[in-house]
Amino acid sequence: MEKITKPTLKIVITGPESTGKSTLSKQLSEYFEQPWLPEYARTYLNIIQRPYDRNDLVEIAKGQIKNEDDLFSTAPPLVFLDTSLEVLKVWSEWKYNFCDQFISNNLKARPADLYLLLSPDLAWENDPLRENPHDREIIFNIYKKELKKLDRPFEIITDLGLLRTQQAINSVKTFIGQ
Repeated sequence: MEKITKPTLKIVITGPESTGKSTLSKQLSEYFEQPWLPEYARTYLNIIQRPYDRNDLVEIAKGQIKNEDDLFSTAPPLVFLDTSLEVLKVWSEWKYNFCDQFISNNLKARPADLYLLLSPDLAWENDPLRENPHDREIIFNIYKKELKKLDRPFEIITDLGLLRTQQAINSVKTFIGQ
């Protein structure tokens, strides 16, 4: 176990679809023995049982914010988020050429301490909630530009399997000063 000695830090695992965000979030949570928060969009989409539209993205953002705030209220020293509002902004602009001001404003107001941007170098895994297997490299570059534009600290995570996990662990350890 890695002992955490700094105040609460928020680390977001982000990137295009099918890049291993959920898996890596769980692995980091287990390694550092700190909580992780699953992506709220999956919960929401399973509840509505219909194709989503751009208005649903605001509802997803509200649910994500509530879940984050609930987790932060327990004051853990470190949390791992399987995506956050940057995903909704990038996806909304990609799919609808529009992003609701609620998402943009909250993204600016709720920065993470570190973003781990996952490269789309993993094989695509089909999933009923995924919809874009062909443009992951383009979308990855949009994430990178967005994080730079927001002036957010991020590390790009590449490789496969244990190498990918170890790279993420090392990035977190370096960031928290271990």
